[in-house]
Amino acid sequence: MARTPAAGDDAPAQTREQLLARHAEARARRNAAELGSHGWEEASADVGRIEVEIARLERAMDPPRV
Repeated sequence: MARTPAAGDDAPAQTREQLLARHAEARARRNAAELGSHGWEEASADVGRIEVEIARLERAMDPPRV
């Protein structure tokens, strides 16, 4: 399963649009998984990591997208 790079990873930076597409995919995986299952937990964690990365990119914009 794909995951969002953590701070310090050597993965290339992604655009906001790419992150939004990954966010939609992770939400779809979470919605399809049984509530509380391992797959649901992994997808939920991915959703959170992607949301943090989107927020980081938006704060870095000039002017910030707040």
